[in-house]
Amino acid sequence: MFEEAQYFAPVSAQDDGSVVVELATSHPGFADQVYRARRNAIAALAVNHRPGEAIPEAEYTEQEHEIWALISHELAIKHRKYATAEYLEGAARLGLPTDRIPQLQEVSELLEPLTGFRYLPAAGLVPLRDFYGVLADGYFHSTQYIRHHSVPFYTPEPDVVHEVIGHANALAHDRFAALYRAAGAAARRVESEEALEFVSKVFWFTLEFGVMAESGELRAYGAGILSSYGEIEEFRGMDIRPLDLRVMGATQYDITKYQDVLFRAESLRHLEDVVGAFWETCDDDGIAELQAGVISR
Repeated sequence: MFEEAQYFAPVSAQDDGSVVVELATSHPGFADQVYRARRNAIAALAVNHRPGEAIPEAEYTEQEHEIWALISHELAIKHRKYATAEYLEGAARLGLPTDRIPQLQEVSELLEPLTGFRYLPAAGLVPLRDFYGVLADGYFHSTQYIRHHSVPFYTPEPDVVHEVIGHANALAHDRFAALYRAAGAAARRVESEEALEFVSKVFWFTLEFGVMAESGELRAYGAGILSSYGEIEEFRGMDIRPLDLRVMGATQYDITKYQDVLFRAESLRHLEDVVGAFWETCDDDGIAELQAGVISR
C-alpha cells in the first residue's frame, strides 16, 4: 500500500546530471541492478520534462509489457465483478491497450477529448498541494515505471498500473472527473496544512479507497482498490462505515497494509452530494468546524 503523492521512493539529481531513485532494502527490485537502472532512467524523463512539452516516451522492455498484459487481463476479470458501473463505463470509453504499457502522452490523448484531463510525469515525490492542486486544471501526476517482474501483483508504491488502470479509467467518466477537479479546487482554496491534510484524507477514503452500494452489492470505485489484485478480493470483508466527512478527515490509516476501514456511499449521487459539495465549498474555517464536531454529514 502507499499514500498517493507522498510514498514515492526518494529521487535525487546527481552532480553529473544523472538521476537516482533510492529504493528501500525491502523493495522487490532493490538487489536488481538492471531494474534500478531502468527506474533511474525513467525518473530522469520526468525530471527533465517541462510543462507544455509532450511527455517523453519510456522505452519499456518486452518483459515490462508482459507484466502490464498479465495484470490488465486479471484486473479486467475482477473489475467486472467488483467495480462500479460508472468505472466500467469510463474504462470502456477510454479503451486502454491491454497488451502493452501505454505511454502517458498516449493516455492523455485518449483522455482529453473525453473529460479534459491530461497526465503529467512524476519522477518521485510531488508536494501534496501541487499534486492535488493541478487536478483543478485537469492534470494528473503519474509515475511511468512498472513494478518489479518478480511480484507482478504487488507494488509498495504507485506505479503506472495504479496511476493509469486505477485512475485514468475513473477520469474518463465525466462525473468522477468532476469530483477530481473539485478536490483540486479545494486543495488550492484551503490555506493551512491541517486543512489540506483533511482534504487529502477525504480523497484517500473516496477516490482512492471508496466503495459504493450498487444493485444490492458493495462495489469499489477507488483507484487503490481497483488497481490492487489482492485488495480487490478483500474489501467487502473490511470495516465498512457510512460516508462521513468528519470521521474520514480524522481517521488514521496504515499505508503498509490493506485498508481495513472503508467508507460506503449509497450511490454516485450520494458521493457527489456529500463529498463533491464539501470540496466545492470547503475552507479552513469550515474544516475546523468539522474537526470540532460542530458539523457532521
